[in-house]
Amino acid sequence: MSEILEFDTVILGGGPAGLAAGIYAARATGNIAIVDVSMFGGQPSNYLELENYPAFPLVGGYDLMEKMEEHADKFGVNKFPMEEIQKIDLVSNPKVIETLTHTFKAKSVIIATGAQPKKLGVKGEKEFLGRGVSYCAICDGAFYREKTVAVVGGGNAALEEAMYLTKFADKVYVIHRRNEFRADKIVQNLAFKNEKLEFVYDTVVNEINGEDTVKSLVIENVKTHEVSTLDVDGIFPYIGFLPNTDLINGQVEQDSNGFIVTDETMKTSVDGVFAAGDVRTTPLRQVITATSDGAVAAVYAGRYVESLANAPVA
Repeated sequence: MSEILEFDTVILGGGPAGLAAGIYAARATGNIAIVDVSMFGGQPSNYLELENYPAFPLVGGYDLMEKMEEHADKFGVNKFPMEEIQKIDLVSNPKVIETLTHTFKAKSVIIATGAQPKKLGVKGEKEFLGRGVSYCAICDGAFYREKTVAVVGGGNAALEEAMYLTKFADKVYVIHRRNEFRADKIVQNLAFKNEKLEFVYDTVVNEINGEDTVKSLVIENVKTHEVSTLDVDGIFPYIGFLPNTDLINGQVEQDSNGFIVTDETMKTSVDGVFAAGDVRTTPLRQVITATSDGAVAAVYAGRYVESLANAPVA
């Protein structure tokens, strides 16, 4: 039988949003837990270096997240990494999170489970992550000064990030499986005017090759089935994101892509349930915006818990 643990707030996810929420919440009440299915750190732990986090002109992703975790430790946040979550009930009061070893009961819950980029699912993608494969041009674009990179995708994000990469790279290929983009016309028009962009239509990536870092792509024309090699120093797939909400789906309001809808206080459609970071509907997914979300969610989760304590007894 699993051990029952009770907290004012349970935070689901130990990435930047979850750790920031833990720091802010623990400073207020101290009765806080962060639960994660893996080790703490989230996606940024996979980045070799970050150069856009304030006060750290250049910092390793793992190093930054380690400092955040140490900061949470300072305030006595209860941490539960590597918990295999079986069930989440956000509608009940208290909220209940069941894992193989614990049953967490909480007056409020902050969902900070993040999102994951949709993968190409090709050979070399996983092996070269952080060594030429990136899903964040804003994070890693500066590492490709005077180099050649490829962006995969046909939506607004793909074209916008491709244009952003031209600030650094000498050449950016935009690879799209169809013969026209689905991005807004205004975005397309801007992209077509950019002399550093070269568009590769009706084409998919079959393989990512290299040694220590990415050196080339094996690409295939979907109409002619011609296979060729494209020399690049990096590849940025932009084919969408998937929120990590498998055990949450249907319990809170979500947008058409499955991301959790919140108001400006990070409150969801369910009282006492908040969401922060990449898992929610947001125009920008960055470490700094995730930490901001976490701080806001923690403050308002705390106020919700206080309101329960001050509620008149029936």
